[in-house]
Amino acid sequence: MSKRVLTTESGAPVADNQNSATAGVGGPILLQDQHLLEKLARFNRERIPERVVHARGSGAYGYFEVTDDVTGFTKASFLSEVGKRTETFIRFSTVADSLGGADAVRDPRGFALKFYTEEGNYDLVGNNTPVFFIKDPIKFPDFIHSQKRDPFTGKQEPDNVWDFWAHAPEATHQITWLMGDRGIPASYRHMNGYGSHTYQWTNEAGEAFFVKYHFKTNQGIRSLSAEQAAELVGQDANSHQTDLLQAIERGVNPSWTLYVQVMPAAEAADYRFNPFDLTKVWPHSDYPLQRVGRLVLDRNPDNVFAEVEQAAFSPNNFVPGIGPSPDKMLQGRLFAYADAHRYRLGVNHTQLPVNAPKATVAENYGRDGFMATRQGSRHDKNYEPNSYAGPSQTDEALSAPLAIHGWTGTHAAPEHAKDDHFFQAGELYRLMSEDEKKRLIANIAGGLSQVSREDVIEKNIAHFAAADADYGKRVEEAVRALRED
Repeated sequence: MSKRVLTTESGAPVADNQNSATAGVGGPILLQDQHLLEKLARFNRERIPERVVHARGSGAYGYFEVTDDVTGFTKASFLSEVGKRTETFIRFSTVADSLGGADAVRDPRGFALKFYTEEGNYDLVGNNTPVFFIKDPIKFPDFIHSQKRDPFTGKQEPDNVWDFWAHAPEATHQITWLMGDRGIPASYRHMNGYGSHTYQWTNEAGEAFFVKYHFKTNQGIRSLSAEQAAELVGQDANSHQTDLLQAIERGVNPSWTLYVQVMPAAEAADYRFNPFDLTKVWPHSDYPLQRVGRLVLDRNPDNVFAEVEQAAFSPNNFVPGIGPSPDKMLQGRLFAYADAHRYRLGVNHTQLPVNAPKATVAENYGRDGFMATRQGSRHDKNYEPNSYAGPSQTDEALSAPLAIHGWTGTHAAPEHAKDDHFFQAGELYRLMSEDEKKRLIANIAGGLSQVSREDVIEKNIAHFAAADADYGKRVEEAVRALRED
């Protein structure tokens, strides 16, 4: 076997990789040392801007296999027959902390899944909770600012976290999830994933359905207490990454079963609450879970930076048979995610191997830009329509049209019979066992008791009381007890 030769970026052989070129044995370094300058300049640029949210993440490849017939609801090809498999890539993540943060913290988890289908890539960008803190994207930057590091102290501040929540009563449901037992998953393998948003499916007949995705872990739900998490962070800040990597390397391949809730589109307008409200779940008694298939993870990335850090998921990457709903948070994300990738990774991020289609080929007239790698024939045209057999439109809509009516303006969500902020938070609280309630109250009080303003504390307690009188009373008692110590 011939010896591999170290080269510069341009392919020229490197004579000495241990010593810089200098003016004499002890002299200053020479500007003409091209290898040194290239090496240092390349090193200075090894880091790209981290994600504003979901910065800390882990990923894996796998496949999705259809186990049940859903062709009555969608014409999506990758869901077209039982037994069909589609290659996937998933990225798990925490939300609020930076790239250097710990894994075992109380935070929602990102659950972003890319299906490499023969009709193009389909991205499902969800979380490990079925709901979220807010329902309108205009509030998202403010929400994230309140959860991130304070500009002055450089750390997350309870004053900021709870002050925002005091002014966002719709967050009460998600706070109850986050502060409950599932707020710190034991690993990425031991948590569920949810599409969270409402999406639209369309079948071959053009019939429209609204759906919610539920990925149920086949490993079982396992969570950590605050004390267990603190101990784990001290032992291994990368605990969830370690667990996922080692499990797959051992051949213990994590899996999830996908279920969907299906609502005929005609039922949405008269449902008792807004079905597109991201702060609410659809009761299973109204729309039971229907099994679709299973997700299996069986291969680790070879390079975390190239494949996990540069992975780009966007909820506007749909395929025929799947489309958006009027969910306002989803509508905002349709723009925001792709725009974030263009900033972080460049306009040609879709050409990176982890993001490029695998079961088909991207055919369009996008050209040039920073780090363009896609090249066609010398006779290819860069405009459309053309007379040279270039790619052309199909004239077939991806999904059914949505009926739009009313006046333009900045509107609150449409009113339904039961559209208050608190009733589902109360229902979730009442489902908990007594021990679960005690841990929930302790977790909430631990943060809320650190808030400096009494009016902020009172507003938050009022939200919990509106969800359930016992809930509010116990939070108030626990907070007061901690503040008196």
